[in-house]
Amino acid sequence: MGSEIKVGPMRVLVTGGSGLVGKAIEHVVQQEGGKLEGEEWIFLSSKDADLVDVGQTRAVFEKYRPTHVIHLAAKVGGLYLHMRDNLHFLRDNLKINDNVLQTAHEMGVTRVVSCLSSCIFPDKTTYPIDETMIHNGSPHSSNFGYSHAKRMIDVQNRAYFQQYGHHYTAVIPTNVFGPYDNFNIENGHVLSALMNKTYKAKKEGTAVNVCGSGAPRRQFIYSLDLGRLIIWALREYEEIDPIIFSVGEEDEISIKEAMDLITKALDFKGKIHYDTTLSDGQMKKTASNAKLRRYLPDFPFTPLKEAIQMTCDWFVANYDIART
Repeated sequence: MGSEIKVGPMRVLVTGGSGLVGKAIEHVVQQEGGKLEGEEWIFLSSKDADLVDVGQTRAVFEKYRPTHVIHLAAKVGGLYLHMRDNLHFLRDNLKINDNVLQTAHEMGVTRVVSCLSSCIFPDKTTYPIDETMIHNGSPHSSNFGYSHAKRMIDVQNRAYFQQYGHHYTAVIPTNVFGPYDNFNIENGHVLSALMNKTYKAKKEGTAVNVCGSGAPRRQFIYSLDLGRLIIWALREYEEIDPIIFSVGEEDEISIKEAMDLITKALDFKGKIHYDTTLSDGQMKKTASNAKLRRYLPDFPFTPLKEAIQMTCDWFVANYDIART
């Protein structure tokens, strides 16, 4: 039984539609002409259904009857939350992913594009990492639960194709940031948490305390760029094998360099303290975007300085709701 391409406009269900990447896709769909004539796009939040629960997952699929799914929903947190609750992140994400993919199969969904994470890459590996190396060793111990659950999406995609001919695939973004991110200081993503810390320190006239040495290096991708790429993948990417969505290796920067861009964007003149008693996590996870460039050699990534400035501006304008 293969996945037949259905005639007529797509009805796209976006799980995790109220989060960082979901909001970016919604912006591209509504503001940048990403939605084609006749299409329907539904952006789900956790208020619509708890996808850990198979009954609620089934009910929301029956309500909207999607032809296509972009699967973004996940239980996720910052480095230190993952270190503390690996089992919780493993179990909940395994359930979410299995519920979404199996329900998509049962309901005849034509295509699913799931969003993975660069944390799935092996901890001990050669660089740059590419799509063929995902399962070549254990992920970093700090978030092994979440990482293994995300890796299983790739395994499930291959199995659904082998057994049913379904075109379910996955994209692997590097570190994503942008408007509507989790800016929580305790469990937010690194750039967004640092933006919150820095703005708070500026308001209070205090120093910024950065967890770790500032030495780890990361490739950051602006959420709107990722939104544009995921929509491209939904329409054009035919492979079951995943694809890395990232800026080039040459654009990888240290946390300290990113912090310098944040302080400039927020006009912070105070002191910065790097607390080396706290873990750095993975020191680097450099990814190759060669496969992406074979498909889209001219895709224009937003320059990091500009993207950080726009995100800081959004955070300040939405401070009362974004800081929590």
